[in-house]
Amino acid sequence: MKRIALTFVLLITVSFSTTLYGQANQDTAKVSKYVYCELVGIQKFLSNKIALSVDFGEEKGFFQDPRLRDQQTGEIQSFNSMVDALNYMGNDGWEFVQAYLATVGEQQVTHWLLKKKK
Repeated sequence: MKRIALTFVLLITVSFSTTLYGQANQDTAKVSKYVYCELVGIQKFLSNKIALSVDFGEEKGFFQDPRLRDQQTGEIQSFNSMVDALNYMGNDGWEFVQAYLATVGEQQVTHWLLKKKK
């Protein structure tokens, strides 16, 4: 009887310590040293410029405009190309990570992922 009780206590102890170890790893995995954003560019109709929206991963209301605005004037930023937008974001400390294209109807949509140190 003592052996069964001792075995039961040992199994519970090992199980409990494994659970605690697993929790510690999950908490440290959530810490990231970067924040990310996504630039989404669409060629403007009958223009050489692009319409650019920025996704910082924040919750937005239905009527909120995702386009990038000048911080001082509040005017919507206009860019000549995705590289022009990347240069603008690079001046604020953002770094290029990855790019991909998606086609919506007949329109190509450019997505660029950027990161910035916290």
